[in-house]
This record gives sequence, structure tokens and C-alpha cells, in this order.
Amino acid sequence: MEIKTEIAARVEQIETIIRQYLPMEEGYQKTIFEAMNYSILAGGKRLRPMLMQETYRLFGGKSKVIEPFMAAMEMIHTYSLVHDDLPAMDNDEYRRGKKTTHAVYGEAMGILAGDALLNYAFETATKAFELEPDNIRIGKALRVLATKAGVYGMVGGQVVDVESEQDAAMTKEKLDFIYELKTGALIEASMLIGAILAGATKNEQKVIEDVAKEVGLAFQIQDDILDVTSTLEVLGKPIGSDEKNHKITYVTYEGIEKSKADVVRLSESAVAHMDSLVVQNEFLRELILYLIAREK
Repeated sequence: MEIKTEIAARVEQIETIIRQYLPMEEGYQKTIFEAMNYSILAGGKRLRPMLMQETYRLFGGKSKVIEPFMAAMEMIHTYSLVHDDLPAMDNDEYRRGKKTTHAVYGEAMGILAGDALLNYAFETATKAFELEPDNIRIGKALRVLATKAGVYGMVGGQVVDVESEQDAAMTKEKLDFIYELKTGALIEASMLIGAILAGATKNEQKVIEDVAKEVGLAFQIQDDILDVTSTLEVLGKPIGSDEKNHKITYVTYEGIEKSKADVVRLSESAVAHMDSLVVQNEFLRELILYLIAREK
């Protein structure tokens, strides 16, 4: 399997799905639609909808009911980036090699575009009921989406992250908590939703949650490494921003080499958990391993 080719094919398919759910750029509020679409179409790995779709396939899912959730997940992820880039947060002007939303549309519209994407994500996810009105798993998937995106998930992690900036009392335990929620929660949601909608058992869902926790932590540690070792041209966003903002990261505690080793360890552990399942998805397995060596 040529993993880069397989990933590119899936990204193209996911882009088509996402575009089907984007709003038309018309009406008096046309600017917000333009800002939303600019944000979500600015590129990206589409990792979360990819993990969702492949976990769904892992457990035998074949319906289009997964598609509105895939689009919704990318909208939620994108809104979090739009707000992360704002002057009150990371104050970044580039994301994915392009100007950030607030840099193009202004700070007020940047805030509103993030708000709009979050709300529109749930409008989109509920369209799954139109596809399968009697599917009770949709309600369970919606609850996971809401919980993992909210104060007990990504937003909660972001709160602790903001409060901990330049915090001399920052501990490794608190940093792990931030990473588990801020980055890990949406990856957990993606894989869990795929498992739930495909009818995975409670035990299988627990295995998938464990896999996702490790993938999420490894992904964030790799982000920290790339912020130190990459370039603007490769990464598509400013490097060294953590140091510039005096931000304590995993690399701060463990150093580059130990951080790299932990990415490998976590990813291999995630794959071992995957291999314990009766069902298999070779692409999903290879994708998790590929993330170790990613450059952006």
C-alpha cells in the first residue's frame, strides 16, 4: 500500500463530501458564508473525518449516514483553529500557508465565522436523521460530538491552556490534561462516532477510545516537535510560535529526542490495540503509523 497515494485519494473524497454541506454564499449575511467557506476550504489534512470514516469502515459501516458527521467534525475543528488564530489567542496571521480568517475578514468577522461554523456543524450533523430517521445510534453519536467538543472536551482543554500560559507552576500532569482535551477529544470523538454508527460493541468502542487517546497525544507531541524543527514553507504556519509566546510544551519537559521516541511509542501502542480487534482495516493501521513521520 502506497500510503501517501491512499491518503490523497481519501482527502479528495472527503473534500467532495464537505463541499456538499457548505452554505451558499448569498443573502445579506453573505460575508459570513464567505468567511466560513474560506476557513474550511483553506486546506488541511482532513485527519479527523478520515479517522471517522475509516473507523466506520473498520466495523463494517457502509451507509452515507457517516457523511454529515464527517463534515460536521471538520467544521468544529476548523472553528477551533479560526478562534485559536485570533489576536486574543495565538495572534497568528498564517494557517495552512494562507492568511488566517481574521487577517482576511477582520477580527469581528473572524469571531463570528468561528461561532457560525460551530453552530452549522450541529445543523449539518442532524441531517443524518434525514438519511436514517429511525437510526437510534445517530443520537448517541451527536452526544459524543457535543461532549467532546465542549467544556468537558476541546473547549475545556483550551481554557486550561489559556490560563496556563507563562505559568511557572505548569506541571507535566496539567500539560497532559490539556493535550488530552484540546487535541485528543476531537480525535476520540471522530473514531468513537465511526464505531458507534457502525454498530461496534461497548468493548470495541472502549478499545477505539484507547486507540484515539494515544493517537491524539502522539499527534500533539508531533505538533510541538514540528514547531521547533520545521519551516514556514513546509508547515504552512509560523514556526517557533510556542517559544515566541513563552509557551510550555511537551518538548519543554522532555526534549526533542524523548518527544520523538514518545510519538513512536504511543503510535505503536495504538496500533497494538487496533490489532487486538477481530476486525481489521489495513489503511487505518498504516495511517496511524504514517502520522509518526508527518512533516506538517
